[in-house]
Amino acid sequence: MKVSAVIALKASHSLPLLLQAAGLPRSTFFHRQVALQTPDRHAELRAQIHEAFIQAKGRYGHRRIHAVLKRQGWQVARKTVLKLMREENLVCKVRTRSKYSSYKGKVGKIADNLLKREFDTDAPNTTWVTDVTEFKIAERKVYLSPVLDLFDRSIVSYSVSESPTVAFTTESLIEAIGTLAPGEAPMVHSDQGFQYQHSSWQKLLSDAKMAQSMSRKGNCLDNSVMENFFGHLKEEMFHRQKFTGIDGFRTELDDYIHWYNNDRISLTLQCLSPMEYRAQALAA
Repeated sequence: MKVSAVIALKASHSLPLLLQAAGLPRSTFFHRQVALQTPDRHAELRAQIHEAFIQAKGRYGHRRIHAVLKRQGWQVARKTVLKLMREENLVCKVRTRSKYSSYKGKVGKIADNLLKREFDTDAPNTTWVTDVTEFKIAERKVYLSPVLDLFDRSIVSYSVSESPTVAFTTESLIEAIGTLAPGEAPMVHSDQGFQYQHSSWQKLLSDAKMAQSMSRKGNCLDNSVMENFFGHLKEEMFHRQKFTGIDGFRTELDDYIHWYNNDRISLTLQCLSPMEYRAQALAA
């Protein structure tokens, strides 16, 4: 900005006085003046970066923007993308963390930790993880209970409620079980929340011949993939806008989960979306 101002005024004012007033060394001024007058060799790339950032609703940082550009045929270093995004002030929102806890002590049967942080599986519907998270909307609390497949990190099902009841969590589990083919019986991992200790939840798993696994008490890293999904959801959707009602929130949530499953680039899935990764794996 200082260099541009000096350039605009130097025809009618003394250059040394302008540089002194702006606090610019003479060599710095001439260097930046040449840079400003040189055509931007990254102009087209900047435009594509802006387009990709807008298409992702500002949810992508430089790594995912770089992946988008590679898909489009661009051969550009990731550091260049980072540099240009910084110059254009295209900043992905920093994640904020807050955790809802459904733990109420031992109120039922606590299952062993069968998952043991083995978060990678070789096939779909081998291991599912689930949890509950909380949102505050217009002075009201809303809860989300998704079921996530560890194979491709896709959301198999989810339920939304204003009360974190057992029925609320079993709703998403029943929907997820309904997607299974005959013979499929994934292990289901959760924390030690009261909903998952309840006999009705455990009977659903038993009837479907599905093993139950629970995190150790107070150890959120035992279910870190689910925690990461909640972080992305809140960073990329919830904290980016102000919701005045639950209906609007639900519409945005539905749109986000569809986008997450089908379009969102995952750096852990070879820069594919969950559904792209699954289709590629099943076609191999």
